Amino acid sequence: MDLQLKGKTVAILGSARGIGKAIAEAFEKEECDVHGFDLEPPAGGPAGSFTSGDATSYESVLAFAESCEKVDHVVFSIGAGSGKFGFPFWNLSPSDWARVIEINLIAAVNTAHAFAPRLIEQGAGSMLFLTSVAGQIGSQTDPPYSAAKAGLINFMQCAAKDLAPHGVRVNALSPGMVQTQLNESVWAAGQEELPEAQRQDYQTWAREKLAKVSPLGRWQKAEEIAAMATFLASPHAANITGQTLNIDGGQVMHS
Repeated sequence: MDLQLKGKTVAILGSARGIGKAIAEAFEKEECDVHGFDLEPPAGGPAGSFTSGDATSYESVLAFAESCEKVDHVVFSIGAGSGKFGFPFWNLSPSDWARVIEINLIAAVNTAHAFAPRLIEQGAGSMLFLTSVAGQIGSQTDPPYSAAKAGLINFMQCAAKDLAPHGVRVNALSPGMVQTQLNESVWAAGQEELPEAQRQDYQTWAREKLAKVSPLGRWQKAEEIAAMATFLASPHAANITGQTLNIDGGQVMHS
């Protein structure tokens, strides 16, 4: 399928690793002009140009937006958990929440505020936010992360309604089980809570969890999320806005 994205300019926040890096590479394959943003450059060099910065700083995100001479599509692919096992929720403390919400939600709000005027001015384009199945099912593994991603889904819907009259579409992608640093951190935090005799290696833990939560029973791949990200930016998705699309092997359905 010709996605008709050649020559489009895409700003990707969280482009240095994991899903964000896969999305940057997918847009580059579509011959887009990719502008990446993250705390540090990706190993092996960036896809397109790259700016180092912290998305929790509005000033940093705004400077990145202003450095992009042209922007057709914006992707927010940033996420971080508390690094602790949150079941039950009082296993954490209220002080564990603020930074997680700042990274997963406030940074996305910063992104929307920084880029919306550019997209409104040109009367076209799209924004895409990476959320999580955790934001839809009340995941007990990490309540701050789950709540922040739920908030992001809701904010995405607000932004989609506000920007629709200006010809700008806003959607969210919700991955399930993807082999990333974030996924491994969930495993590591859970193992710390178990007696040594009950601890599992990452592959065993993942295999059992996939069998439990996913009807398809297999990993989702960063490249699959990237393929949907490029599709949603394309003219083929011209009537898709305000939606959360799950690439999760059926996990949300199953729950």
